[in-house]
Amino acid sequence: MGTSARNKRAYFDYDILETYQAGIVLEGQEVKSVKTGHINIEGSFVTIHKGDLQLLNAHIPAYKFAKAAGYDPHRSRRLLLTKKEIRVILGRLSQKGLTMVPLKVFQKKRLIKLEIGLARARQKQDKREVIKKREDQRRIERVLRQSNKSS
Repeated sequence: MGTSARNKRAYFDYDILETYQAGIVLEGQEVKSVKTGHINIEGSFVTIHKGDLQLLNAHIPAYKFAKAAGYDPHRSRRLLLTKKEIRVILGRLSQKGLTMVPLKVFQKKRLIKLEIGLARARQKQDKREVIKKREDQRRIERVLRQSNKSS
């Protein structure tokens, strides 16, 4: 299960409450492009349109060996989930402050999947705390590595 793209910014800007795996409806050249690792989901988001989830603003460039006449790399792409999952997500999104964020794109067997997360935005203070915890953890690991080398 190789990861093609990861949205690192989403993990920093949001508290991820739940995750779901969704299939993506892609064209043939898009599948080849994603399998070669050419996809960018940073700045993309998930919306609801006519009862379906849509991935917007994800950039999948045209496959370099395909004829790309009239191809739009930023077009909206439909996400495939079960009706039950969609109902649960819609119910949860009705709560104030929750949103859907794409987290990563990966291959599962021969299929291309998108992991989406139900998330709540972090405040500026929360982001500072995350940075501080990360720096403290790095400092602890550095000290432990140095003490193991000297022993």
